[in-house]
Amino acid sequence: MALPAQKQTATEALLSSLHLPEAGCTRAAREAALARLREMGVPGRRDEYWKYTRPDSLITPDAPRAATFAAGEPMMFDAVDRLKIVFVDGVFDPEASDPLELEGVQIERIEDICCKDIHWAKDLYGVLEARGHTPVPRPLAALNTAFAADGVAIHVTGTPSKPISLIYQHASETSDAILHHVIRVESGAAVTVLENGPAASRFNKCMEIDIADGGTLHHVRAQGRDHERRAVTHMFTRLGEGSVYKSFTLTVNGVLTRNEQVVELTGDDAVAHVAGACVGDGDFHHDDTVFITHDAVGCESRQVFKKVLRNGATGVFQGKILVKPGAQKTDGYQISQSLLLDDDSQFLAKPELEIYADDVACSHGSTSGAIDETALFYLRSRGVPLKEATDLLTLAFLAEAVDEIEDKSLADDIVSRLEGWLARRS
Repeated sequence: MALPAQKQTATEALLSSLHLPEAGCTRAAREAALARLREMGVPGRRDEYWKYTRPDSLITPDAPRAATFAAGEPMMFDAVDRLKIVFVDGVFDPEASDPLELEGVQIERIEDICCKDIHWAKDLYGVLEARGHTPVPRPLAALNTAFAADGVAIHVTGTPSKPISLIYQHASETSDAILHHVIRVESGAAVTVLENGPAASRFNKCMEIDIADGGTLHHVRAQGRDHERRAVTHMFTRLGEGSVYKSFTLTVNGVLTRNEQVVELTGDDAVAHVAGACVGDGDFHHDDTVFITHDAVGCESRQVFKKVLRNGATGVFQGKILVKPGAQKTDGYQISQSLLLDDDSQFLAKPELEIYADDVACSHGSTSGAIDETALFYLRSRGVPLKEATDLLTLAFLAEAVDEIEDKSLADDIVSRLEGWLARRS
């Protein structure tokens, strides 16, 4: 089926500004991704899953300008003992990074594996991304697979003593970064992956995660600082039998952020938790789009998303649980809530359940409202100033999402950043 003329023109304009990197063992995956992109075209507002978010600034040939700002506070996760892998405007910085050596893990750059004809990542690069287009097309993920020039391949065979930390620094006001990471967690292995930083003026990141039977991956991400930045991220995760995947994202600032999570539970008794908390002020647009597929028996999934919005900020949540035939004993939970601190902000939600099994427990809910006046009066009557009382209730509202982080020290760091953001916006 031919693309509409407007979409065809926009697609070719974007592709004319890009070139395929030296491909090596990823060549076939890149060429297939480019073919998918040409077939589906770049996203437009008439696409079902883009009707709440304008993709225009994500598909222009040149990245919109985004100013850089000093953080004014310690870096996220700075107190955590971690292996640091630093990218500046989407390019690996070996001097700022630690040696890519850690017990129980093999880490290589995507650039390096492209020079090898045989590599474990060849069987993963672009594979989960390609699966993630059914039934919903994700053209910016295909764009990433085709054109990403940097990123890391992480092969986890044991349980490393510290987290792997991906740090994204923003140096140029016109940077346009495309990063692609692949992670393979072997049976019985466990790892924690951290991500933080503004990354670039415009950032397109894709992460493919394959967790074997009995494997575990914890993921904690913080997006923030430079407000004018734009980002679209995709995480494609496949879980084997008895495996565990838990992901949490904190977002503060950013004129446009779209985070997509596509999760497949393919082995019995797998567990997937996806959570997020965001706080937005003014020209802030934040979109969480989640698609979780249950395709095995006895699996559990949770989606917990909380958004605090004010001064005209916009929050979007699109979440789906698909239970395939035979996926009995499924336990699926989904909740999306917003706290609107004024009458100018808005929250747009599209929760979905699609169930083809009869022995399941699935629920979803979505609410939007203002600060609880009764609770606010209770705190004020006990001498708590209005600003502090509002902040306390805001943090309490976000707590259910933050509680999804299992590591208490990481959760405390997230809460301290939320407190700082609220304090700076008195």
